[in-house]
Amino acid sequence: MCGRYWIEETEEMRAAAEEMNRSLLLSRWQNAGAVKTSGEIRPADIAPVIAPSRRGGRAVFPMKWGYSGKSLLINARAETAAQKMTFKEDWLSHRCIVPASWYFEWEHYKDKGGRPRTGSKYAIRPKNSGATWLCGLYRIENGLPYFVILTRESGEGIRFIHDRMPLIMPDDLVNDWIRPDLKPEELLPYALTDMSWTADNPLR
Repeated sequence: MCGRYWIEETEEMRAAAEEMNRSLLLSRWQNAGAVKTSGEIRPADIAPVIAPSRRGGRAVFPMKWGYSGKSLLINARAETAAQKMTFKEDWLSHRCIVPASWYFEWEHYKDKGGRPRTGSKYAIRPKNSGATWLCGLYRIENGLPYFVILTRESGEGIRFIHDRMPLIMPDDLVNDWIRPDLKPEELLPYALTDMSWTADNPLR
């Protein structure tokens, strides 16, 4: 987890997509497939991601979901990213925000025999919010940016679905999260855990 998220065509999400479309990186992804700016986003898709520009400001870039390796790495645990060789440099200086409307999770439970099962699919986002700012890390592979989504322990209200959830920042800390001069540990206490949820895709 998190292995799927959804971008609704709201004004906020369209603005992010429009800014990304001005990025010089867009043409370099053409041979890797279309960049997705709405609908369900899956691992290995290319999507809009907020990260620092070369001048240190906020910008939106097309990035591919998943670090390359023996298998595709799509998530990193916020609790251990600073210690893991794969993520520790990016934790310090390559943090990003993945704009989403919802993220998806499948209910995980054990049946009467104690066997793990997968149940219903849920669409989840912060209560009283029209956007879900997923915290991530990014790195450059062969001159192009790739990202992973950070996860943490789930808030109490959605623990029945899964014991992990994405690390999510409130609106007013999006710009702070991507600043390489700030320590990410200082922002972790402000991550959102009070979520609203609905079964499957709320737009269907």
